[in-house]
Amino acid sequence: MNMRYFISAFALSFIILLASCNRLLEPQPVTQLPAMDAFTSPDRILANLRGVYAGVKSGQFLGGRMLVYHDTRGEDLVNITNNGVTALFSFNHGQTAGNAEPLNCWNAGYTAINRCNVFLKGLDDNPNVISAELATQYRAEALFLRALTYYMMVNLYARPFAFNNGSSPGLPLRISAEIAPGGSDLPRSTVAQVYTQILADLNTAEQNLPLTYGTPLLRVTRAHRNAAIALKVRVYLTMQRWGDAITEAQKLVPQTSAPFAATTGVANALVANVATVYQAPYTTVESVFSFPMGDNDVPGVQNSLVSYYVPTGLGGPIGDYAIRNTGVGILADPVWTANDARRTNFIRTTGTGANTIFWCVKFPTNPPAKDFVPIIRYAEVLLNYAEALVRQNNAIDATAINLLNAVRGRSAPTATYTASDFANPAALLTAIMKERRIELLCEGFRGIDETRLLQPLPAKGTLAAVPISAQNYIWPIPQSELDNNRLMTPN
Repeated sequence: MNMRYFISAFALSFIILLASCNRLLEPQPVTQLPAMDAFTSPDRILANLRGVYAGVKSGQFLGGRMLVYHDTRGEDLVNITNNGVTALFSFNHGQTAGNAEPLNCWNAGYTAINRCNVFLKGLDDNPNVISAELATQYRAEALFLRALTYYMMVNLYARPFAFNNGSSPGLPLRISAEIAPGGSDLPRSTVAQVYTQILADLNTAEQNLPLTYGTPLLRVTRAHRNAAIALKVRVYLTMQRWGDAITEAQKLVPQTSAPFAATTGVANALVANVATVYQAPYTTVESVFSFPMGDNDVPGVQNSLVSYYVPTGLGGPIGDYAIRNTGVGILADPVWTANDARRTNFIRTTGTGANTIFWCVKFPTNPPAKDFVPIIRYAEVLLNYAEALVRQNNAIDATAINLLNAVRGRSAPTATYTASDFANPAALLTAIMKERRIELLCEGFRGIDETRLLQPLPAKGTLAAVPISAQNYIWPIPQSELDNNRLMTPN
């Protein structure tokens, strides 16, 4: 994105909304953030923080499209509409530097990052407006969101960490507020350096975030200690640092057998009925962190998850992607049993016979698209922990089987596993990875799961597999960034 115009939308809004009459007569340059206006009261600081959350949950980013982009790169979805503006190029592995989707996603991500940075600067420049304790918490929330944003972007626009231990070109690390022109030129840090920053932000966040909040809604929609730890588990898993993933996971899962539950902070645990996770009020203890949506706060029709996954025949607005029920698709795998609650609750069909199409209806609300967007669930933490145990120990690990069975048994109680079901650790890993595809379907995981393990993007339908060495294994850097950042290099 052209950094000369990289002014956070929320910063500009404060210039407009908070300027006094005198300031309208003697206006500040629009490229300067009037911190005296934006950070002069606790309410305004909290409004700024809400703007930081809003930036990350943009429909062009984690409010919808970013999750869809990662999932459409995998093999479990089928494109239905052939619509060039709804992830078709992502599905076809045909993105180019001039396409709108890499540009819009990049802009949304870096705008969100700059919102974090502007907010952090505003706190630093305006001490004593709120208590030191509250300022420390707010900083930690912004750092958590910045880490989450960089994690999602580096896994789309850069080679996997495991490809060469992070030495590949990563992203420009913009960790200072851009509130004036002149900051466009910044070289790419390495993938390893990006991950170092992500972990630094999350470590600080873990130390300073609250253990919990006073209401279920805040415990799901505001960053807290367990959310930072859970994201660290995911990051370490992506880096293939299995031992570190285990150490972090054990903070949230101290037990070796079910029932598993966090014993400090928010009492995160699996809920008995998986369907309730995706139903209003969306505040179960399984939801570690989600982005809320409401009547006047929605991602936009063609950004929303319901738009991508639910057709008009099932009450949705469009339905761009169905679930593959043949060949390599997980729905066709016998491991996903007919009586599994995730199949009976979340899979619906239109058409009949050979024309039957299978759809995921986890996110059915339309209009407007008010379903909360799940970012971290306790089920993912359990599966991350199980995978790390098996890979670290290279064994048919009993705790890993218990973790796997907790997730699987919740929805398919007659289809759980025993150690004798696995001939070797590889067989147990296969079961865990298939369970991830079932449990986390349409939640933004499949593409990252394939790339972090250095697997080719799989063949699907008439599309050939994409090897890790191919240029289109990762997304291109947008042309506008290459044009305006003289130190930027293409993928």
